[in-house]
Amino acid sequence: MSSIAARIGQIAAGTLGAAAVAAAARGAVVVRKHRRAIEERPEDRTPLGTLRSCPVTVVTSDGVPLHVEVDEVDPAHSHPGGASGVTLVFVHGYCLNLDCWHFQRAAYRGLVRSVFYDQRSHGRSGRSSLGNATIDQLGDDLLRVLDAVVPEGPVILVGHSMGGMTIAALAEDHPELFAPYDEGGRIIGTALISTTAGGLDPSRLLIPVLPAKLSGGIANRTMRTLARGHGVVDRFRAMGASVATVFTDVFAFGDEVPEAYVDFVDGLLSQTPFEVVAEFFPSFRALDKFASITTLGRVPTTIICGTADRLTSIGHSRKLHSYIPGSRLVECEKAGHMVILERHGQVNAELDQLLASATRDAASA
Repeated sequence: MSSIAARIGQIAAGTLGAAAVAAAARGAVVVRKHRRAIEERPEDRTPLGTLRSCPVTVVTSDGVPLHVEVDEVDPAHSHPGGASGVTLVFVHGYCLNLDCWHFQRAAYRGLVRSVFYDQRSHGRSGRSSLGNATIDQLGDDLLRVLDAVVPEGPVILVGHSMGGMTIAALAEDHPELFAPYDEGGRIIGTALISTTAGGLDPSRLLIPVLPAKLSGGIANRTMRTLARGHGVVDRFRAMGASVATVFTDVFAFGDEVPEAYVDFVDGLLSQTPFEVVAEFFPSFRALDKFASITTLGRVPTTIICGTADRLTSIGHSRKLHSYIPGSRLVECEKAGHMVILERHGQVNAELDQLLASATRDAASA
């Protein structure tokens, strides 16, 4: 559910931004000042989102075509962690697509077999029917991807935000998959990044000035109302581009990151139609999979979160850690929700450790 706060900021910018800025000159000055500050940060010319491989289409149980890309191992190379035969499967978050994994994909490209796919209604994948835009359905989609492109061999799942919730849904429905390889398990390790298994209240980000008991119902009604006019909302969002960029910087990142990172994430968020935002919105409030998340304790599990995450705050990761026996908790100081970009070096180092730990048993099986 990556950067829903920034996405809601884009919505607010589009539907209310013009009137609000006109009525509040001070707010406009703050936005311009923040935008200039972003532009003055050190450059990073990494060609984000440019890594590609031949696409594969996987059809879900309800007929939605998913866009899947597989990076195979270069026979001339092998991963130093001894990960031969293991497949990494990356599951992205809300309002993003598989390109958000750029730094992780670049790190493992040719070294470890890696699978990336766009979740339903996101990126290049097909649109879901309204009733199937749920976390449980995403878990079933993940199983379909595994069956289609990783029919055999050990797997390590890496999920960011809504992607982590997708893994939790799979664990709830198919706990038998999560076990050491020599015990018949298929998923031998997991990484949960900037995510939760429940207790999320996204409405507080939409209407932060209202009491919690009131904001939820009003937020949901607002989302339903705006969804009915989603085409108009999308057009207004584009008009509030500067405000949306500032929201992205504030809610997606914790520290000062290069302008290219902010623009990249802002672009991913903008590409997701508001109708999709509204369809998935109710799923996050209803999410509660803490009872089943303990299943991940059967395999090496790493939990990563930025201490400045404004969406799935560090408290969510600490709670996951308390529910998953033997899990490793990594707190990235001052990083925000998009820690996979902001602290990509640290995240990749932790994934290296997870690979080494999870594949140790698989290699000896």
